[in-house]
Amino acid sequence: MYAIVEIKGQQFKVEQGEKMFVHHIKDAESGATVEFDRVLLIDEDGAITIGTPTVEGAKVVCEVVSPLVKGDKVLVFHKKRRKGHRKLNGHRQQFTEVNIKEIIA
Repeated sequence: MYAIVEIKGQQFKVEQGEKMFVHHIKDAESGATVEFDRVLLIDEDGAITIGTPTVEGAKVVCEVVSPLVKGDKVLVFHKKRRKGHRKLNGHRQQFTEVNIKEIIA
């Protein structure tokens, strides 16, 4: 059984027992339970239910493993040729690690 759920503007394919990284959830604490109710699709052993736009009464229950995890550093380099202009910026995205406990259909 799997579901496609929208979390903070991104769509994820989730299965029970899976760990995943989502965009940072501000008020989440380690060990807390978080529910996501924007379920777009559910597959139960081949029986597919597609929402319009969401599936009624469906939700995904998650447990927060780590409330703040920093992603890899991304370097952004700007250069204008023959002008001597160079600029280097770095960015590290913040994530929350969650464990999928169950999918309620």
